[in-house]
This record gives sequence, C-alpha cells and structure tokens, in this order.
Amino acid sequence: MKTIRILFVCYGNICRSPMAEFVMKDLAAKWRAQRGAAADIEFEIASAATSDEQLGNEVYPGTRRKLAEHGLGCAGKRARQMNRGDYGRYDYLIGMDRLNLRGMTRICGGDPEGKIHLLLEFTGQKRDIADPWYTDDFEATWNDVLAGCSALLAKLTGE
Repeated sequence: MKTIRILFVCYGNICRSPMAEFVMKDLAAKWRAQRGAAADIEFEIASAATSDEQLGNEVYPGTRRKLAEHGLGCAGKRARQMNRGDYGRYDYLIGMDRLNLRGMTRICGGDPEGKIHLLLEFTGQKRDIADPWYTDDFEATWNDVLAGCSALLAKLTGE
C-alpha cells in the first residue's frame, strides 16, 4: 500500500487551505470506497499557514458554512504554521496563491525536490485561488478548490 502525503497551505490556515484539506479528504475517501480492496493508495492530508497570525484559531465561519453546505465538517481543525520539517514529511505541498508559494519556499529553504505547487496547476491553470477572507466569495473559492483537488486526485491515482 502506497501512502501519499499532501499539505495544503494558505496564508492563515483558516479559509482556503482547510477547505482544500477537507474537500480532498472527502474525495480521497470516496475514491477508496469505490475501489474497495483494489484501492492501493492511502492518503494523509493536512493543511497549514505560512504566517503565524491565526495560530490556534478555528476554521473561518464562511469556510465552515461552505463545507457544511456540501456535507463536510471540519470540527477540531485549528490553524497551524508550516515548518521546515513539513518538506520532508509531505510528498506534495500545495499553495493557494503565488504569495503562499514564496512563503512556503522561504520556510522550507527552497524546493530541491519540486514538491511545491499551486493547486490550480493540476487543472492546467496557473492562477491563484482568491482569498475569501478579502473577497467574501466563498462559492468561487469552493469551485476553484473542488476543481483543483479533483484534478490533483486524478493525477495521483492515474485516472
């Protein structure tokens, strides 16, 4: 059994990256359930921040509401900051925007193994996912996160 470890990262770890964490956990669980014993991949999925501004805070209410609209919960999730050791622990470090990528690269001391990516890269788009903290458009963020996570899962599973 192969384990793939994914860390989603945004600025504060209260909006976009936890949304991606719980969307991906749901998609991965559904993928495994559909394949049953034939599922040869396990996933370890988490999220973190590049900043320390929101450390220990719960997921932002708008993100919690959007996840709940789709039957997903995020109880117990608290913001944490990414650290240098995450580079060795995770196979994929997925940022929501270019500012996140710069912060992630700084924290990790570079990206010698090519693990750091923008989420929407996997959809063929090299654009940022807008931060709903500022836009208040959680629907647009949901759509981008779902598209990115779906494309990432397809890449990782070869489907």
